[in-house]
Parts: sequence; C-alpha cells; structure tokens
Amino acid sequence: MSPTSWTFAETYIAEDDVLDAARARAEEVGAVAVGSGAGAALRFLAAVLEARAVVEIGTGAGVSGLWLLRGMRPDGVLTTVDVEAEHQRLARETFKDEGIAPQRVRTIAGRALDVLPRLTDGHYDIVFADGDKREYGAYLAEALRLLRPGGVVAFDNALWHDRVADPAQRDDETVAIRSLVQEVAATDGLVPVLLPVGDGLLMAKKVWIPEGDE
Repeated sequence: MSPTSWTFAETYIAEDDVLDAARARAEEVGAVAVGSGAGAALRFLAAVLEARAVVEIGTGAGVSGLWLLRGMRPDGVLTTVDVEAEHQRLARETFKDEGIAPQRVRTIAGRALDVLPRLTDGHYDIVFADGDKREYGAYLAEALRLLRPGGVVAFDNALWHDRVADPAQRDDETVAIRSLVQEVAATDGLVPVLLPVGDGLLMAKKVWIPEGDE
C-alpha cells in the first residue's frame, strides 16, 4: 500500500474538536494515543458487538476510550485502567467534553495485572490493551477469562513501528508483541485478524464453545 493510500484510509473518519483536545492533552503528558484509523476500527467493533461492557488497559488522555464509547450502547460502561492517575484525570476531562455521563466510565488507577484479576469472569464484550507491551501475553490470558463467548480482545501497536515484522529486531517490547501475535494465531478458540491501521491493531474473537465440548 502506498503512503498516500494509507494516509487516506487512516484519515477516512475525521476526528473532531473533542478528540483533537484529547490528543493535545495526551501529548502534554507523553501519552501516545491510538491513531485515528485504529480509533475508528474500535468504534466500529464496539458498534457491531453492541458492546455494553468494555475493559481498556491504558487510559491515556481518553482518546481510545472516547472512540470506544462512541460505538458502545448508550447504557454501556467502560472500565479503564491506568497506572497514572493524572492520565485518568485528563481522560475524565475528555469524557466530560463529550457529555458522557460519569456513571458510564469507571476509572481504576493501578497496574493492569493487579486490577484485571479482580474483574468479573465472562462479563465483557471487549478487552482493549494499550498498556505495557512486555505484559501483552499476560493481558491475553486475563482477557480470555474476562470475555464473554463471542467477545473480542484487541491490542494496539501490534506492528510496533515496523519492528515486529523484522526478525532482526530483538528488543524486549518487540519480542513480546511478536510472541503475542504468534500465540493469538495459534490459539484454538480464537478467530484472529491483524489490521494495518495506525501502528497495527490485532483483534481476536473468543469462539463460543457449547458446554460439554470443552
């Protein structure tokens, strides 16, 4: 794909003033937000699933959370986890700018791998991960527990600045993401897809298995 076509696709769904302001907040604190193409894909996913309950790992300044909320059901609740409480304060400003009712967003400050085990099994329609890349494999294990049958896990930065596709790149983050991509493809009970939007968006549907067939 040419850079011109990639840019055209990436900006196909235009962002508005609320998202622009959220991106500005993210830049101020050094939080790298999802690209507009990945955000649009997340909104589409939430809309297709008519998502009512979503977990987000990595709140940032609320860019990805806002995309998700725009696709979710009007009564849907986003549970978003971030180790930085200041990031979550900025995200709440974003959600307030959008006019989202406070009860629709549950912000939890803390390490994802400390928080996720406390969430309810089989309750969530989507688990979206954009946290510590070295922990992506552990996030997958938690997501498979948290998702309902038919739910979807999604990971941002699945191509990681073109490093994942280059076997010569062996830094910890690249190796962790590469291992995740391979594990998702090889896991029975998942239907995966890797989309070249933003910095790469890996998604996988948790297949419904009738009781007694497990």
